[in-house]
Amino acid sequence: MTTAGLNIGITGYANAGGSGVVAGELGRQLARRGHTIHFIADAPPFRFAHFAEHVQYHEVAVPDCPPLKHPPYTLALAARMAEVSRQFALDILHVHYALPHAAAGILAQSILDRPQRPKLVTTLHGTDVTRIGSAASLYEVTSFCLRASNAVTAVSHSLQRAALDRFPDGARIEVIPNFVDLETFAPARSPGARARDAGDDVLLAHVSSFRSVKRPADAVRVLAAVNATRPARLILIGDGPEMPAVVREVEQLGLRDRVQMLGQRLDVQEILSGCDVFLLPSAEESFGLAALEAMACGVPAVTSDVGGLAELIENGNGGYRVASGDIAAMAGRVLDIVADCDTLELQRTEARRRAARFDAQLIVPMYEDLYMRTLT
Repeated sequence: MTTAGLNIGITGYANAGGSGVVAGELGRQLARRGHTIHFIADAPPFRFAHFAEHVQYHEVAVPDCPPLKHPPYTLALAARMAEVSRQFALDILHVHYALPHAAAGILAQSILDRPQRPKLVTTLHGTDVTRIGSAASLYEVTSFCLRASNAVTAVSHSLQRAALDRFPDGARIEVIPNFVDLETFAPARSPGARARDAGDDVLLAHVSSFRSVKRPADAVRVLAAVNATRPARLILIGDGPEMPAVVREVEQLGLRDRVQMLGQRLDVQEILSGCDVFLLPSAEESFGLAALEAMACGVPAVTSDVGGLAELIENGNGGYRVASGDIAAMAGRVLDIVADCDTLELQRTEARRRAARFDAQLIVPMYEDLYMRTLT
């Protein structure tokens, strides 16, 4: 058996979060490499706006069951996984996020006769282990899902250590880091490709799901600190529960004309490539995919020094890490990066060089190798 021509089912959340983006991009990359991809979820992958060869989507329809207190998504997903596995002879079910996706995959395997069962690969992305899986009411089922998976991966060594610490009796966990398509996420072709009316202002960017763990209001506070020294603007991409708090911070700091809120966007790379510095002030990060995509666009990143970001950001070489919540330090590092044109260009070059370590062409074959080892 060779890696060419595998039938792979992929399940992840169809949202703009890191796990959803990685699930979709992995499917895209695997399809380009000759595999047939079956996305099994309640919605198509985020960023999939165009037709792709060797890719199919199978919707999970959750029935309305009034006697049940909660919609039976996990059960409906398991049934759909089993159906697609049987119909298309799937070799692999690759689920992103332990709960509920790994639980559904294990149930789907149990539904199928043994010769029909695909192998189950579970990829951990962060809060599925550090928060959801660690909750007392879900700990045992998460631990079981890790043990019952045929293979388990984590997107950083930091997350691997956290998972092994929380689930010492769990399965062996391999590290396969997140990746970026360096052809899609690339520096701007024109040096003048900047946001309208940015002029000579320092142009900052933040992309996230705007959850509390991302601390998006800190990006506004950093803007205020930078703007006190040099005129600066901030572009916000994404949406989520913390957006009202962000809007309040913008108003309280008098920065309405300095902040542009773009919501969810598919053209992230085009926007990022015209920016000067990317901000990621998170309280937790299993890897920092948004920072990686910015760096691939030649945009240096200033981030919190948490989780897997140390595996991505090397201080002084395309970015800096500072203590979470230290607004002054983060603003200071932004000003260091944009101190002069030569420094900024050097940091842009270094950011792209660091990002190249996570090129999809290097990382995706690691998944292929894992699939083959799991199948044999």
